[in-house]
Amino acid sequence: MLNLKLHSTVKPKENSSADFEAFVHTLTKNPEIGFFGLPNRTDLLEQSLAAYEKFKDKKTFIHIGIGGSALGPEMLLRALVPEKMNQFVFLNNIDPDDTKARLQNIQMKDAVVFVVSKSGTTAETVASMAIVLNLFHEQGLTEKDYTNHFVFCTDPVHGDFRKLGAEKNITCLDVPSNIGGRFSVLTPVGLFPALYAGINIKELLQGAADYQESVVNPAKNKDFINLGNLILELHNNHHVHQTVMMPYSSLLKEFSAWFVQLWAESLGKNGKGLTPIPAYGATDQHSQMQLFMEGPNDKMMFLIEVENFKTDYPLNNSFDASSFNLLRKFTLSELFKAEFSGSLKALQENNRPIAQLSIKELTAHTLGQLIIFSESLTVYMGELMKLDPFNQPGVEAGKKYAKEWLKTHRK
Repeated sequence: MLNLKLHSTVKPKENSSADFEAFVHTLTKNPEIGFFGLPNRTDLLEQSLAAYEKFKDKKTFIHIGIGGSALGPEMLLRALVPEKMNQFVFLNNIDPDDTKARLQNIQMKDAVVFVVSKSGTTAETVASMAIVLNLFHEQGLTEKDYTNHFVFCTDPVHGDFRKLGAEKNITCLDVPSNIGGRFSVLTPVGLFPALYAGINIKELLQGAADYQESVVNPAKNKDFINLGNLILELHNNHHVHQTVMMPYSSLLKEFSAWFVQLWAESLGKNGKGLTPIPAYGATDQHSQMQLFMEGPNDKMMFLIEVENFKTDYPLNNSFDASSFNLLRKFTLSELFKAEFSGSLKALQENNRPIAQLSIKELTAHTLGQLIIFSESLTVYMGELMKLDPFNQPGVEAGKKYAKEWLKTHRK
């Protein structure tokens, strides 16, 4: 089970029981908020399994989406099956040069194209879809082949992709209407590509379900509640307005990127927010850690420790030099533990507030726990900071002005 420890000289104030009750109600009772119930949605699991059975023999998986429609799936794959990434093409931005590089040498007859947009109107997703469609037809495939190559993941009822799916006999998977993109990784948005990559999604969902009780059960969630209260106290009274997510695992680097969107888009509004900073150890000990250690004390540090790795390397060697001699009796994972412990102790000595998250090993089960922990903490901070963590008006404003630009520059 995910283990949480807090290290801070600041003592959090207890918040009212009303805040916690509102938080639990949001997670478990509010029909407009559905992410907390996803681990138990067998219908979404069955949809994903059926689509996988239809398309599992395709050699290449092209994933079209942006924001939460891409960050979540890519986080799952890179964390759990990095060796399978060469089978995937993520079109998660609209940079023309990058798009060309990613699509080069793709044979559409061997590909499944997974297009993710809850609204069905996301301009970047539609643009990438248009490019892939053109490539599809350039390679001699026709409209009658759509059903054997395309999968749409969208709103169950509304939107252009749902309508086109029905018209063109294209498989459609659901993004439930009460699930926002940044909370969608445990829907078919993440489950379908995870299945294609060979991830045990039942284990992933079970891990998420197992941690839920630690969030809503007053007898088990003391550390979780104390963490929220500590972050609020630091934010309101100690000028801490940044959050560093730093897993000590290269495989969790994309987890940091996924967390950045979740935290920033949910809590950065109304002049409030905790700017998230992605990092990963031990690499960033040689870049950002100088700032984290001795710069302004305005950051809450999240350090993720993986206690056991699936692979290890002995560091015995034949070189007679002090630096090599020091490591000779250790393994690579033991050096990693030393680096983590060293950073933790040094940060503590510098009075930096830290949330230490520990997992026995990185598996689908423990990643499911980390996902539910992060999503639930985000919602709890929304309750404490009196913010709506499920809207994104700043993003919508940019979309509005982009559409206005397109209309005024129409040829």
